[in-house]
Amino acid sequence: MAIHRVCVYCASSDKCSPVYLEAAEQLGRLLARAGKTVVYGGGMAGLMGRLAQGALAENGNVVGIIPRFMQTLEWGHGGITELHEVDNMHQRKLRMMQESEGIVALPGGTGTLEELLEAITWKRLGLVTSPIVIVNQSGYYDPLVDMLDRTIDEHFMRREHRAMWSFVSTVEEVIDALDNAPPWSEEARAFAVV
Repeated sequence: MAIHRVCVYCASSDKCSPVYLEAAEQLGRLLARAGKTVVYGGGMAGLMGRLAQGALAENGNVVGIIPRFMQTLEWGHGGITELHEVDNMHQRKLRMMQESEGIVALPGGTGTLEELLEAITWKRLGLVTSPIVIVNQSGYYDPLVDMLDRTIDEHFMRREHRAMWSFVSTVEEVIDALDNAPPWSEEARAFAVV
């Protein structure tokens, strides 16, 4: 299945290492050059802002989904293709998944981790079938690699569940990982219980 719209989870921090900010901008550029629409949290700061900036610099489409309270605080990016306001964080996450065909997680904090783990959970239950690509830049997600492996080793998930996600080391690998992800079926709920 061709992927035209990619949901990207990432941080709003400007205080992190510049390598993460630069990678976010590069991912935006790469997705736009590949003709893929970026769907993200709608922010203008941190990795979110740099992701949007990169895509816009390549004349890409950028769709932001932002909770109303964040927009009230003027956290939204005013220069993107579309900015949609929703009532709360739950609606934001749902809409981001509904509006995309692939999911990418860049390094981030608790919000990014929460979004990513919810996407994995939904995929396990067959509620979404999108490829999930996790950018393990500079080994940022090494502890998550270990934790996900442990959930399988300790029989909280099946070995088949390891196919739900893939880890890459650089943003340059993302598009290939999305396009070549193994298919996942809504029938996955049949083996969701261990």
